[in-house]
Amino acid sequence: MTEWEYHPPPDIDETMSEHLGNFPRQPYMLIYAIRSTAALLLRAWMRIYHRLRVEGRENLPGTGSFVLVCNHTSHLDTLSMLCSVPLKRLHQTFPAAAADYFFSSLPRSAISAILINALPFDRKLKTAESLTVCSELLSNEGNVLIIFPEGTRTTTGELGRFRSGIGRLLVGKDLPVLPCHLDGGLRAWPKGKIIPRPYSLRLRIGAPRSYAHVEKTSESVQQICQELQESVAELGRRNK
Repeated sequence: MTEWEYHPPPDIDETMSEHLGNFPRQPYMLIYAIRSTAALLLRAWMRIYHRLRVEGRENLPGTGSFVLVCNHTSHLDTLSMLCSVPLKRLHQTFPAAAADYFFSSLPRSAISAILINALPFDRKLKTAESLTVCSELLSNEGNVLIIFPEGTRTTTGELGRFRSGIGRLLVGKDLPVLPCHLDGGLRAWPKGKIIPRPYSLRLRIGAPRSYAHVEKTSESVQQICQELQESVAELGRRNK
């Protein structure tokens, strides 16, 4: 007779707040079910209330891991990006979210971890450590990372400078990255407003590119940041 052993999950002694703020998180079927239901409701809301249009879905790789970078005007950016990814990859899609904001309290942590599947990103003190977590995530087959290289939401609509983290993450790696641009986010849900307004949104997804051939230098990191920033800006000009 085969002996049966019970192995409890490693986070069994953690509080709910600690569990939600950790990454990677342990998989739980109940959380998957809640997230899947929320995703269906979100897509219906975004389609009806914001009349979201997504252009360039054909550019999304069918297999493998990849990165989506986008301008950052409001919280609708993340929700729109999540709506662009196939539902079958929902639980493998991770928006990078500022840990000091989205994981600062239990309610925010619950929304970020359970509904959005956000990856806590320390943009102030532990940037290098957060980039390592992102790199390890992308080394596993089929994961999708959503990241906003400006680091914070704009209040003017102008595209800000892309921080070096995205360049450091991509340089020398055979990893597809797709520039994206969301139009209408600032008008629909500007920073400081509690309730989004029913303005239309349009997300454009550009063609994938890779920086596997680029040598790892500080100059090449800045070059990647500049190139991706210009690509996102060009997609924005097409949205006009």
